Amino acid sequence: MTMPWRAAPRAALTSPLTLIVAAVTSLLACFLGTAAVLQASAAGGAAVAYQTGIVCPDAYGPVFGKGNMPVKDIPAMTAAVRRHAGAHGFGAPVVGQYTSVVRRITFNGDPHYKVRFGYRDQVGLDNLALQQGTRAPGLWLGNVVADVQHIGVGTRPSVQGAALPPVTGIYQDLLDPPPRWWCSQQSGAVVDRLADDPVDSTVFATDQRTFDDTIRAVGLTTMQYFHISFYEPAPTTVSAAEDLLRRSQDLVADVRADLTAQGLGNLVAADVPTFERSVTIAHQAQDNVFVSILPLAVISVLVGCAGLGSVALQWYQRRHAQLRLLSARGAGPGALGWLAIAELGLPILLGGVAGAIAARLLLGVYGPPGVPDPDAELRAGIVAAAVLLVSLALLGLVVALRAHREFELGRVRRKGNRVRLLAYFPWEVATAGMAWLGWTRLAHYSSGSRLGNPLPQIDPLALTYPVFVVLTVGLLTARLAWLALRASHRARFWSRPALQLAIRRLAGARAPVTGVLVIGTLAIGTLATGIGIANGQEDALDTKSAIFVGSDARLDTDSPIGMGAVPMPAPLAGTSTVVGELTGTGSVVLVIDPTTFRQGAAVGSIPAGDLDGLLRRISQRDPRGTPVIRVGHRPGQSAQLPGGLADAAPVGDLPVFPMIGTSPGYVISRTALSHAQLDRIPKWSVLTTSPMADATAELRAAGVYIPNRVSRETALDSLPFFVVSWTFSFVALLGAVLSVVAVLALLVAVEVRRRQNALAGALVLRMGMRPRTLLASHLMELGALSGLAIVVGVVCGISVAGLSVPRFDPATFLAPRSELPDPLPFVLAVLAVGVLVVGLAGWIAVRSVRTARTAELIRA
Repeated sequence: MTMPWRAAPRAALTSPLTLIVAAVTSLLACFLGTAAVLQASAAGGAAVAYQTGIVCPDAYGPVFGKGNMPVKDIPAMTAAVRRHAGAHGFGAPVVGQYTSVVRRITFNGDPHYKVRFGYRDQVGLDNLALQQGTRAPGLWLGNVVADVQHIGVGTRPSVQGAALPPVTGIYQDLLDPPPRWWCSQQSGAVVDRLADDPVDSTVFATDQRTFDDTIRAVGLTTMQYFHISFYEPAPTTVSAAEDLLRRSQDLVADVRADLTAQGLGNLVAADVPTFERSVTIAHQAQDNVFVSILPLAVISVLVGCAGLGSVALQWYQRRHAQLRLLSARGAGPGALGWLAIAELGLPILLGGVAGAIAARLLLGVYGPPGVPDPDAELRAGIVAAAVLLVSLALLGLVVALRAHREFELGRVRRKGNRVRLLAYFPWEVATAGMAWLGWTRLAHYSSGSRLGNPLPQIDPLALTYPVFVVLTVGLLTARLAWLALRASHRARFWSRPALQLAIRRLAGARAPVTGVLVIGTLAIGTLATGIGIANGQEDALDTKSAIFVGSDARLDTDSPIGMGAVPMPAPLAGTSTVVGELTGTGSVVLVIDPTTFRQGAAVGSIPAGDLDGLLRRISQRDPRGTPVIRVGHRPGQSAQLPGGLADAAPVGDLPVFPMIGTSPGYVISRTALSHAQLDRIPKWSVLTTSPMADATAELRAAGVYIPNRVSRETALDSLPFFVVSWTFSFVALLGAVLSVVAVLALLVAVEVRRRQNALAGALVLRMGMRPRTLLASHLMELGALSGLAIVVGVVCGISVAGLSVPRFDPATFLAPRSELPDPLPFVLAVLAVGVLVVGLAGWIAVRSVRTARTAELIRA
């Protein structure tokens, strides 16, 4: 009685198809369950990485600081922080001190210098570029003042006759924007010469003693900027960020208690303001993604378990004779269930482990660009183990219950009645109801971002809407196909035998055909929806930021470069343009240079032909008034232009334009204005596709005043767009997995009918049909099935994505609205894969005919 169970693993090899199907089904179920946990955790890690990228590098930990700090209290404050830092896992604190502007500093006998003295611990010198001198005790002077005023190393400044430490080094001035290490010190360390900063130079002391001597000589009693922070490694996961935040809060509490005991508790502000908010946002992003994908993940795992239940029924039917014999010899239903586990348990186990490992290794391919938490990896492993246990238990339970019903109770469930009941049940009505419910929630998806919330509030039902629509269409298509195949016996195409045989084969396998059709339609539709919405949000971020900024970077300037008195620097000449801006009549008016506008502005959202023609027309005189391009036209929009210009004479309309967006506005060519009219334009901007740092440096070298700068990277908060993209990347992953299932189901269906197809094919070949005609018949059969799934899936998926993309837009207040990206590459890729799969399946079917022996088939 023990031999069948001992030999069960080897007996599984007699049916490799069942073994492969069981392993692949387990692999996909564990893959999706593991991927859901890792996807959410990686989204949190990506959000942490995004937040650390926009926060100063010394703001991850605690920050201690105060304006106008009394000099006498600085030693106590610094000592308290250093005393408690190590106990909370922090290294040496970095202290920054900057005085107010000190006037009448004398260099080389000239008493008219205005400087700010600063000290940033010893590590500060490592982040300054020394051009002359050494690190000997003394003062470091900025190179701009040193070069212009010929102040060299060894010069000894003084203030009101009191000698200061000598200049021992000339460093390269920290310009705006400063290097990232100096991000938090911009108020004290950077001299913004573009903003007409009254400070000539920030003079750094090389050591604490020199700085203290300088302060005493100058006679200062307060420090304008005082700052203590820690340069901790940037956290990469949500748990690491939360741990850093918790340690920071504990350190702040200990330092505050220490200072309070000394009577200094109210003198120093201590906080973790910036990064505490960042951790909250990152945690919210992780939770949003997890809540969004959880319903889909649960459904996917349940479908995988249902697939394993089908495998159990197939195994039961294949082993029916052996199971009856074992039952007659005394084996109970539980023992028969264990026999199924013993035979298929190993492939299911190996498939599940492979799926969990693949989900972790491929996370960088399908998931967000973040690092998952170690705890999330443990949870993902637990989920995979749970799915495996449920799969094995389901396998044994299905076999045991079937055996109990048939062998002990003597009742055999009538499969035909059950199948007919499942076939007639209106599943598409239920899924359509869920789709409608999701649609009603989708309209309010992005309202949270308009209320000041950095991330939109997640509604899982809204996010399941696209999937339920695709599922409804797939079920409806399958039902129509089922009815058509039932009536296909009336078809008479014997003049085209290949077509007639294809129809009869499809009609003879209605259940597998409709199953493959549902899976294929759902796979392609889900894949199209996920890719379309995810890419649509990323494209929307690029487009919105480009229209809002006007180009990759916008640098507001003064009139000399706008009027042409200062030429555009040569390195920027081929990538930049100058734009003037007028307001005052309700409509934004841009004054552009038609010859350079295309090379510097973001014109990707404007039809190229329309723009070229309109730019030519506004450069010509118009007797009606000032020739303009009208943007975002509204009824009742005034034609009056500010700045003493003649009324607008529109030569054409555009729905959107850089810097204007979709707001009402006009675009004027500078060639249509006189010099006096150009001189009345109050604001000029340089739009450039060059990096903002390079453009700033070039314009600074040309002496151009830049009061404000903005780039596409910093203009908008990108995280809300990323959260939507990360969510629907899991939907795309689900579609990709279902696509694999659909391909395998098609190939398995062909293989299952191998003997039947071989016998029918051998007979028709003996009756005179050519092999080429037989191949064409199989290609018609498989091509019709795959083609219908592809057409319905692509059309439904793209349509649903097109409707959903604008409604998932987290920044609807910015133009233009999110749009579906070009679906042509996806359609071509799906068609190519479909042709390949159909060709492979047709070759397998015909090969089984060509290699079969007719006599053996007839005897069998």
